Amino acid sequence: MELSVLDLVSVRRGQSTSAALSASLDLVAAADGLGYTRYWFAEHHNMASVASTNPATLIALAASRTERIRLGSGGVMLPNHAALVIAEQFALLEAAAPGRIDLGLGRAPGSDPVVSAVLTRSGPTTRVDTFPDAVSDLLAMLSGDGAHVRLTSGEEYSLRSTPSAASTPLAWLLGSSDYSALLAAQLGLPYVFAHHFAGAGGGAERAVELYRSRFEPSELLAAPRTFVTASVVAADTAEEADALALPQLQLMARLRTGAKLGPLPTVEDAAAAELTPVQQEFVEQGRRSSIIGDAATAAGALRDLAARFEVDEIMVSPVASEHDGAETGTAGSRARTLELLAGEFLGAEARAAVSPALAG
Repeated sequence: MELSVLDLVSVRRGQSTSAALSASLDLVAAADGLGYTRYWFAEHHNMASVASTNPATLIALAASRTERIRLGSGGVMLPNHAALVIAEQFALLEAAAPGRIDLGLGRAPGSDPVVSAVLTRSGPTTRVDTFPDAVSDLLAMLSGDGAHVRLTSGEEYSLRSTPSAASTPLAWLLGSSDYSALLAAQLGLPYVFAHHFAGAGGGAERAVELYRSRFEPSELLAAPRTFVTASVVAADTAEEADALALPQLQLMARLRTGAKLGPLPTVEDAAAAELTPVQQEFVEQGRRSSIIGDAATAAGALRDLAARFEVDEIMVSPVASEHDGAETGTAGSRARTLELLAGEFLGAEARAAVSPALAG
């Protein structure tokens, strides 16, 4: 089974944006060496715990630190942007790292209404209700022939994302509902269900089945292609994994109950936190929908998830926090998650890259 990574460039208490970015760039380099298939960056705005605001910039930085892993967006929230701008950005990324760029597209704003208003008032963007047309236009602009616009004069105007593309990024549609599954099927695009976000009972099986049953072959893709995502914390012991996972679970509980948010708590912050009963229930729900445990437990849960959706790739979102006093410019616990999973799934070369205790 193939493994990939989704990164929000998390920022924990006491960590600067610079340190968080350094930690994520170390993490993508580690994933490259361990044999992971792809590494995607999310798009979120105005969140104290997330520095992944601009996937294209992060992909460019990651390309300079890696050699073989595919890099992409998980995803670009197209309603925040003009389709031409995204097409131009990803055409240049593909030119810089040919055959390694994924363009994951989402319909959600990735922000609250105030941020959405700020993003859209400065210039033309993609309206949510015209999302299908924007996706089609973007794909056309990325193609060798480009998009063709009929002017009021009757003249045809060609619009290309870059003058002379030798290859194009691989476009994916992302979603956590039936809408994107059906659109991906209609357009003949690969599709990813955000299982890590929707969680248990989020309609994942229905969305994936709709995608597969309604898929229409296209020039881009002859048959359905999909995988799912999962929030994962793996550690040397189950107890340590639980401790490292709790800060993110609490953060999501606060988000879902409209509480004030801050940076990602440390393990010690989470252990001392006082939550409301409703927030505690959200923590338990998150624990049930996440994969948390030692290497064998996490690997078994990932295999079960792959079998459940009949996929041969899972994209893990490593959400472990750190203990007080941990080095701020590294992603020690998240790196350990990737190392442990690589040791279970990615063969002898990956095992040799992990710690001596596992390599033996």
